[in-house]
Amino acid sequence: MIILGIDPGLATMGYGVIEKRASGESAAVDYGVVRTPKEETLPVRLAMLEEGVNKILNKFKPSEISIEELFFSKNITTGIPVAHARGVILLTCVKYCGRLYEYTPMQIKQALTGYGRADKVQMMHVVTSLLRLDKIPRPDDAADALAVALCHAHTSRFGKMFGIR
Repeated sequence: MIILGIDPGLATMGYGVIEKRASGESAAVDYGVVRTPKEETLPVRLAMLEEGVNKILNKFKPSEISIEELFFSKNITTGIPVAHARGVILLTCVKYCGRLYEYTPMQIKQALTGYGRADKVQMMHVVTSLLRLDKIPRPDDAADALAVALCHAHTSRFGKMFGIR
């Protein structure tokens, strides 16, 4: 099964594509980012995100898509543009494949490390190890997206709990 993991963002959206094998192991297929230039208007940037997500969907044809939920602890005004981006990403993905799942940052950390407050460095090392990569995936947004995909691969048997209805 091919799983697409997405770390939503307006300036940089991370994506990670993994293959979950019948043996239960997962392997990285591809990862990277979709970037939008800050000098563009919000509608243009959102359209660029939609185009980027469509290219990923058409190239890898995922069976299931997992996306990180947004979390804001301090300044919600900086989160509003990211929320716009997440909305476009969700809409684009649901049109392609109705099998969407969302996970909080804490759920992702818990699924991969056993500790819901693991730091970013620990998460990157776990992702690298679980996918047997030679080096830590860069940029960070791509590593985060691979973590989202791995979280889904490890918890998909509980799919109805995390599915977006």
